[in-house]
Amino acid sequence: MTDPLLFSLAVLAVLSVPGPTNTLLMTSGATVGVRRSVVLLLAEASGYILGILIVSPLAAALPAGRALLGGAVGLYLLTVAARLWRHSPRSLERPVTWRSVFVTTLLNPKVLVFALLVVPMTAPHPERYLAAFCAIVMPVGASWIAFGAFAGRLAGGRRLSLVPRLAAVVMVGLAFLLIGNSMSLYLHSGLL
Repeated sequence: MTDPLLFSLAVLAVLSVPGPTNTLLMTSGATVGVRRSVVLLLAEASGYILGILIVSPLAAALPAGRALLGGAVGLYLLTVAARLWRHSPRSLERPVTWRSVFVTTLLNPKVLVFALLVVPMTAPHPERYLAAFCAIVMPVGASWIAFGAFAGRLAGGRRLSLVPRLAAVVMVGLAFLLIGNSMSLYLHSGLL
């Protein structure tokens, strides 16, 4: 997608859709606030860029890659969900870490969309598209953090401890969707 306007709109549209990374950003905003969550934007951008750089050349080489990647992502999201569910609100530890956002983003199914359909890695100067991508990731991610912080202020007190658990439920739902979709892709691809 080499048209700058279409590229920007596609990136904005895909990033705005709720998903595992956005759930973690929102959870962090709700539990520790905007200021302590801003560092997670670097984890998000790094995860997407590395994912795009890895997936772009490998996607064509591995026919079962999408199914396997989707299953792996689903399993990882289940581990993130378990960690969020067990998080104690009295703990000084952040419920969402830089590492969890980075790995979740790296394994995010949106990476496939960006790598295969949106970011033109074979166009001249793909680094310009990656820079533009980062310029869009940051404000979109920041808005998810801000939304979480706003929701956290509204929830307040005891109800705030429910935020990581609600995020865990969302993650489990996304994980089952991914695992089911991966199984379907695998079965229908004739790879069995």
